[in-house]
Amino acid sequence: MATQPVSDAQFDAEVVKSDTPVIVDFWAEWCGPCKQIGPALEELSSEYEGKVKIVKVNVDENPESPAALGVRGIPALFMFKDGKVISNKIGAAPKAALKAWIDENV
Repeated sequence: MATQPVSDAQFDAEVVKSDTPVIVDFWAEWCGPCKQIGPALEELSSEYEGKVKIVKVNVDENPESPAALGVRGIPALFMFKDGKVISNKIGAAPKAALKAWIDENV
């Protein structure tokens, strides 16, 4: 399963009310580091299918969700579990580091 785009309007239903843990990738089209981690997040989305959902929020098109969470820099990854942020990670990281971060929080 590929990462799915989520808008501000869908954020509550897709992220906060999700039964499975959700990783939100706040990104933008012009962000180089965001593009760097994109392929790793796609692979991790497949590897963790059914266990963790990975969604992408374009900060240029959806300013409300990142503003509500105080996102100041991207890429910004937020992990939600039971409707609450349990961890976050700012900046690009290699796939192995992203996998380790997911494993220690899920």
